[in-house]
Amino acid sequence: MISVIFLGAIAPVGLANVFSQEAREVCPTPALSRLQRHRVAPGETLATIARQYNLIPATLMGMNPSLRDGVVSVGQEILIPPYNGIQIEVEPGLTWVDVARAHNTRADVIFEVNGCQAEPRVVFIPGVNWAPAPPVTPSPNLLSGYPLPIMAEVLLRYGWQLDPVIGQVVFHGGIDLSAPTGTPVLAVGKGVVAFAGYREGYGNLVVVNHAQGKQTRYAHLLETVVDTGQQVALGETLGLVGQTGRPSSDRPHLHFEVRYNSNLGWVAEDPSSYLNIQEADSHYNRRVRRQ
Repeated sequence: MISVIFLGAIAPVGLANVFSQEAREVCPTPALSRLQRHRVAPGETLATIARQYNLIPATLMGMNPSLRDGVVSVGQEILIPPYNGIQIEVEPGLTWVDVARAHNTRADVIFEVNGCQAEPRVVFIPGVNWAPAPPVTPSPNLLSGYPLPIMAEVLLRYGWQLDPVIGQVVFHGGIDLSAPTGTPVLAVGKGVVAFAGYREGYGNLVVVNHAQGKQTRYAHLLETVVDTGQQVALGETLGLVGQTGRPSSDRPHLHFEVRYNSNLGWVAEDPSSYLNIQEADSHYNRRVRRQ
């Protein structure tokens, strides 16, 4: 099975001919070879241009540094990528796996998106939102809790994943933790409830704003038990596990997100490091083996 080509290195023995002949025939044109040029017309804004190409403004800002103040000028020419994502320069010696791991995506996806090239120096990473600055590293105790009473099985991780409901690869902005309907959902840190109610897709949702520009979201709840504006403590019950909205599985679960505040709004980040998911997986697997 062919899975990875190394950047800045020769393909493994036995695969070089495959990639040099067959891959060139079946792989798509590299995303960065499909850039369009758009000349700004009177009345256009960054938002209207992004909508015209089915993109988000952050994608255009990342691809065009001159747009990072959010303003466009009439007559200005900007580059338009084929879909949302970011352009990065690959450091010598890195592999596709290294690049994929750094951006929480899959090596085979970015390999194909970039035309199955063996040694590209600049690559396009689909689905990653450009942000003006990295998230602020929180203090160790800021988000120190776990959103359920016990460690849970992970049904769907953060990042580009195969959605089991629609059968397509989509970007998943949080992590899905299996739990029986009615299980208490707990705040992972103290904060203020910014939203408690129903929202399309999320179903019954609780959003908690924390210090240092952090936010957590708890979705698909059976019901919420807190109110907007309410102060909540670490471990306080926010609602109950359910299946409202458009969940990604027919198994009851909690969809949990961590986001950070930026000039582009609340940007999703991988919640795994906050929840120590590897430890949770090991705990769950040990429990299953004992049963």
